[in-house]
Amino acid sequence: MKPKIWLSAPHMSGNELPFINEAFNSNWVAPLGPNVNGFENDLQSYLMEDRYVAALASGTSALHLSLILLGVDYGDEVICQSKTFSASANPIIYQGATPVFVDSEKDTWNLCPIQLEIAIKDRIAKGRKPKAIIAVHLYGMPYNVDEITKIALKYNIPIVEDSAESLGSQYNGRNCGTFGDFSILSFNGNKIITTSGGGALVTKSLKLKEKAVFLATQARDNAPHYLHSEIGYNYRMSNIVAGIGRGQMTILDSHVAKRRSNYQLYSNSLKHIDKITFLNEPEGYFSNRWLSCILLDSENTREGLRLALEKENIESRPLWKPMHQQPIFKKHPSYLNGVSDALFNKGLCLPSGSNLTNNELERVISTIKAYFVTC
Repeated sequence: MKPKIWLSAPHMSGNELPFINEAFNSNWVAPLGPNVNGFENDLQSYLMEDRYVAALASGTSALHLSLILLGVDYGDEVICQSKTFSASANPIIYQGATPVFVDSEKDTWNLCPIQLEIAIKDRIAKGRKPKAIIAVHLYGMPYNVDEITKIALKYNIPIVEDSAESLGSQYNGRNCGTFGDFSILSFNGNKIITTSGGGALVTKSLKLKEKAVFLATQARDNAPHYLHSEIGYNYRMSNIVAGIGRGQMTILDSHVAKRRSNYQLYSNSLKHIDKITFLNEPEGYFSNRWLSCILLDSENTREGLRLALEKENIESRPLWKPMHQQPIFKKHPSYLNGVSDALFNKGLCLPSGSNLTNNELERVISTIKAYFVTC
């Protein structure tokens, strides 16, 4: 069997080892420690928008804490982009709230401003004004920040910016992860940089960061004994994991450049195939191209190509199945225009890792070309 080509494999630089070794040598392997503080500072410096970062166990835990800090509770409703991974929606259920799913626009594949306002007006008319909006930068492509923010301000609804896939992306020259009332980052193994697991919550004030850290460390009150007046969570990042993140931050920009290069190579090599289309960047958008995605002319073509790649031991994957199609969420309200359904039916994610070799990329491209010669 030919060597496996992964969709988005972790990519270590070697710069991580000094930070990890320092944690071992100092026996500072538990939660908290110099690497945690250092990683938070590195992220704050990178985002450059007077933001405060709390390093956490996952992007999901960051989303959960953001909803808690916004006061989302049992019986509330939260608008969530339907075209996303389930981790964007699951924390709404954790809080006993109801997700309200909103479809995508064609230009970015992200939250559609038209459908968003329709949903807000309808929920208000039903006496159910949403408590928050979760907007996602899908596959590294920023959502329409100006329009979504304008609508959120009009109805006084806070935004949770899901930047799990978009560290290194920009909208009108400003970094993703700085637009929401709260923003979240992910460092899962397949992300643009990884700490093996882990995530971060980005806040607008030090007070909010401190409250997030308090909740993330079991909400232990200031007392010599263990005293708890609030429910807490074991959501803090460890010093060793943060050390990996510090090393990864040194090569974040080069990872973004390589993934963008992968996308451009795919686009240049496959643009002559009329059954394939790519998502271009609208003016003012800069995507980290976390995953290079294509749209095929039909679901049959999409699935045929996926199987052809699989036969060559090349991993690819359909675009996220919309949340309104998921069995667990089918009963919840949704405001649809058909875009996310069509994207799921026709979309495919291609191998996109920053450690892909030229030979591996050419193997993927050759397999795709061969499929369209024979199909």
